[in-house]
Amino acid sequence: METSFPLQLNSLHEFRLSLGSLTVVVKGRVAHCHIEDVDPESVLYRAGVEFVDMPEWVARAIGEFVDALKTGRQA
Repeated sequence: METSFPLQLNSLHEFRLSLGSLTVVVKGRVAHCHIEDVDPESVLYRAGVEFVDMPEWVARAIGEFVDALKTGRQA
């Protein structure tokens, strides 16, 4: 994800994901964060997040949502 501020490595955060008509809240650990772009007015950071302690039904819902996105791109 991209932010205007750095995220601390290994910090835990809750994320609300909108998966079409379904919204889920997942916990994620910041796996990496680095400066992506710098301009005179701002700095853009890019971070990678690993979902942790995710219930199976949430993992399945995310997988189905991603599959639906892939199918839509192929059409």
